[in-house]
Amino acid sequence: MWDVMTDRQHLIQLLRDRSIKRGHFTLASGKTSDLYIDARVTTMSPEGLALIGPLAIQMLRDAAWRVDAAGGLTLGADPIAYSISQASNSSPPLIRAFTVRKEAKIHGTGKLIEGPFQKGDHVAIVEDVITTGASTLRAIDAVTRAGGHIEGVLALLDRGEGGRTAIENAGYRVMPIIHLTEVVS
Repeated sequence: MWDVMTDRQHLIQLLRDRSIKRGHFTLASGKTSDLYIDARVTTMSPEGLALIGPLAIQMLRDAAWRVDAAGGLTLGADPIAYSISQASNSSPPLIRAFTVRKEAKIHGTGKLIEGPFQKGDHVAIVEDVITTGASTLRAIDAVTRAGGHIEGVLALLDRGEGGRTAIENAGYRVMPIIHLTEVVS
Protein backbone atom coordinates (compact mmCIF):
# COMPACT_ATOMS: atom_id res chain seq x y z
CA MET A 1 0.00 0.00 0.00
CA TRP A 2 2.75 2.50 0.95
CA ASP A 3 4.65 2.15 -2.33
CA VAL A 4 1.87 3.81 -4.32
CA MET A 5 1.47 6.73 -1.89
CA THR A 6 3.39 9.97 -1.98
CA ASP A 7 5.49 10.75 1.10
CA ARG A 8 2.92 13.32 2.18
CA GLN A 9 0.07 10.78 1.83
CA HIS A 10 2.14 8.27 3.80
CA LEU A 11 2.63 10.85 6.58
CA ILE A 12 -1.12 11.57 6.66
CA GLN A 13 -1.79 7.84 6.98
CA LEU A 14 0.76 7.50 9.81
CA LEU A 15 -0.94 10.33 11.68
CA ARG A 16 -4.36 8.69 11.14
CA ASP A 17 -3.15 5.27 12.26
CA ARG A 18 -0.98 6.31 15.20
CA SER A 19 -1.67 9.81 16.44
CA ILE A 20 -5.42 10.43 16.38
CA LYS A 21 -7.17 9.66 19.66
CA ARG A 22 -10.88 10.08 20.34
CA GLY A 23 -12.39 10.63 23.78
CA HIS A 24 -12.53 13.59 26.19
CA PHE A 25 -9.26 15.53 26.47
CA THR A 26 -7.97 18.76 27.94
CA LEU A 27 -5.44 20.23 25.51
CA ALA A 28 -2.29 22.16 26.45
CA SER A 29 -4.23 25.34 25.66
CA GLY A 30 -6.77 24.47 28.37
CA LYS A 31 -9.46 23.84 25.75
CA THR A 32 -11.38 20.58 25.85
CA SER A 33 -11.78 18.43 22.76
CA ASP A 34 -13.09 15.04 21.73
CA LEU A 35 -10.04 14.71 19.48
CA TYR A 36 -6.41 14.54 20.60
CA ILE A 37 -3.50 14.44 18.21
CA ASP A 38 -0.53 12.76 19.87
CA ALA A 39 1.82 13.76 17.05
CA ARG A 40 4.87 12.52 18.97
CA VAL A 41 3.84 8.93 18.29
CA THR A 42 4.40 9.74 14.61
CA THR A 43 7.17 12.35 14.79
CA MET A 44 9.37 10.19 17.02
CA SER A 45 9.00 7.07 14.89
CA PRO A 46 11.61 6.08 12.29
CA GLU A 47 9.03 6.35 9.50
CA GLY A 48 7.78 9.72 10.67
CA LEU A 49 11.28 11.17 11.02
CA ALA A 50 12.23 9.89 7.57
CA LEU A 51 9.16 11.50 5.98
CA ILE A 52 8.95 14.80 7.87
CA GLY A 53 12.49 16.04 7.25
CA PRO A 54 12.51 15.86 3.44
CA LEU A 55 8.91 17.15 3.17
CA ALA A 56 9.74 20.11 5.41
CA ILE A 57 12.97 20.89 3.53
CA GLN A 58 11.05 20.93 0.24
CA MET A 59 8.36 23.23 1.66
CA LEU A 60 10.94 25.64 3.10
CA ARG A 61 12.76 25.81 -0.22
CA ASP A 62 9.56 26.14 -2.26
CA ALA A 63 8.61 29.09 -0.04
CA ALA A 64 12.10 30.58 -0.55
CA TRP A 65 12.61 30.92 3.20
CA ARG A 66 16.26 31.51 4.04
CA VAL A 67 16.75 29.23 7.03
CA ASP A 68 19.92 28.74 9.06
CA ALA A 69 18.23 26.94 11.95
CA ALA A 70 14.92 25.31 12.83
CA GLY A 71 13.40 24.72 16.23
CA GLY A 72 10.62 25.49 18.62
CA LEU A 73 9.23 24.89 22.06
CA THR A 74 10.21 21.54 23.53
CA LEU A 75 8.89 18.74 23.30
CA GLY A 76 6.62 18.80 20.28
CA ALA A 77 9.00 20.72 18.03
CA ASP A 78 12.12 18.73 18.87
CA PRO A 79 11.81 15.66 16.62
CA ILE A 80 10.59 17.83 13.73
CA ALA A 81 13.57 20.18 14.04
CA TYR A 82 15.97 17.24 14.29
CA SER A 83 14.49 15.55 11.22
CA ILE A 84 14.79 18.79 9.22
CA SER A 85 18.40 19.20 10.28
CA GLN A 86 19.27 15.61 9.42
CA ALA A 87 17.53 15.80 6.05
CA SER A 88 19.46 18.98 5.19
CA ASN A 89 22.66 16.97 5.41
CA SER A 90 21.62 15.15 2.23
CA SER A 91 20.30 18.31 0.61
CA PRO A 92 22.40 21.38 1.55
CA PRO A 93 22.44 24.12 2.61
CA LEU A 94 22.59 22.73 6.12
CA ILE A 95 19.97 23.70 8.68
CA ARG A 96 20.88 23.47 12.35
CA ALA A 97 18.31 22.32 14.95
CA PHE A 98 17.67 23.91 18.32
CA THR A 99 15.25 23.59 21.22
CA VAL A 100 13.50 26.32 23.17
CA ARG A 101 13.13 25.32 26.81
CA LYS A 102 9.92 26.10 28.66
CA GLU A 103 12.05 27.81 31.31
CA ALA A 104 15.68 28.91 31.32
CA LYS A 105 18.01 26.55 33.14
CA ILE A 106 18.81 27.65 36.67
CA HIS A 107 22.20 25.94 36.58
CA GLY A 108 25.11 25.82 34.14
CA THR A 109 24.78 28.41 31.39
CA GLY A 110 21.16 29.30 32.18
CA LYS A 111 20.17 28.95 28.54
CA LEU A 112 16.60 29.19 27.29
CA ILE A 113 17.62 28.03 23.78
CA GLU A 114 19.67 24.86 23.51
CA GLY A 115 21.71 23.69 20.55
CA PRO A 116 23.69 25.49 17.85
CA PHE A 117 21.35 28.48 17.49
CA GLN A 118 23.32 31.70 16.85
CA LYS A 119 22.38 35.34 17.20
CA GLY A 120 21.48 36.61 13.71
CA ASP A 121 20.21 33.22 12.47
CA HIS A 122 17.27 33.16 10.07
CA VAL A 123 14.91 30.73 11.72
CA ALA A 124 11.97 28.50 10.89
CA ILE A 125 9.96 28.01 14.06
CA VAL A 126 8.56 24.48 14.01
CA GLU A 127 5.52 23.12 15.79
CA ASP A 128 3.92 19.71 15.87
CA VAL A 129 0.26 20.76 16.26
CA ILE A 130 -1.08 24.32 16.11
CA THR A 131 -4.23 24.84 18.18
CA THR A 132 -4.23 28.33 19.74
CA GLY A 133 -0.72 29.31 18.61
CA ALA A 134 0.36 30.19 22.16
CA SER A 135 3.36 27.82 22.32
CA THR A 136 4.49 28.92 18.87
CA LEU A 137 4.33 32.58 19.86
CA ARG A 138 6.26 31.75 23.03
CA ALA A 139 9.04 30.16 20.95
CA ILE A 140 9.02 33.13 18.55
CA ASP A 141 9.43 35.51 21.49
CA ALA A 142 12.39 33.55 22.90
CA VAL A 143 14.15 33.39 19.52
CA THR A 144 13.63 37.05 18.66
CA ARG A 145 14.84 38.13 22.12
CA ALA A 146 17.98 36.03 21.48
CA GLY A 147 18.60 37.85 18.19
CA GLY A 148 17.03 35.44 15.71
CA HIS A 149 15.13 36.53 12.61
CA ILE A 150 11.91 34.58 12.09
CA GLU A 151 11.30 33.50 8.49
CA GLY A 152 8.03 31.86 9.45
CA VAL A 153 6.38 28.92 11.17
CA LEU A 154 6.34 25.40 9.77
CA ALA A 155 3.76 23.18 11.49
CA LEU A 156 3.25 19.48 11.05
CA LEU A 157 -0.50 19.85 11.57
CA ASP A 158 -2.91 22.78 11.85
CA ARG A 159 -6.03 21.94 13.86
CA GLY A 160 -7.83 24.89 12.27
CA GLU A 161 -8.89 26.32 15.63
CA GLY A 162 -7.55 29.85 15.30
CA GLY A 163 -3.88 29.32 16.11
CA ARG A 164 -2.70 29.96 12.58
CA THR A 165 -4.66 33.22 12.49
CA ALA A 166 -3.20 34.31 15.84
CA ILE A 167 0.34 33.69 14.58
CA GLU A 168 -0.33 35.45 11.27
CA ASN A 169 -1.93 38.38 13.12
CA ALA A 170 1.33 38.67 15.06
CA GLY A 171 3.07 39.16 11.69
CA TYR A 172 4.45 35.70 10.91
CA ARG A 173 3.88 33.43 7.93
CA VAL A 174 2.57 29.93 8.69
CA MET A 175 2.95 26.81 6.53
CA PRO A 176 1.27 23.64 7.76
CA ILE A 177 2.43 20.39 6.18
CA ILE A 178 -1.00 18.89 6.87
CA HIS A 179 -4.39 20.26 7.91
CA LEU A 180 -6.60 18.37 10.36
CA THR A 181 -9.31 17.96 7.71
CA GLU A 182 -6.90 15.77 5.74
CA VAL A 183 -6.38 13.41 8.67
CA VAL A 184 -9.90 13.05 10.05
CA SER A 185 -12.98 12.62 7.97
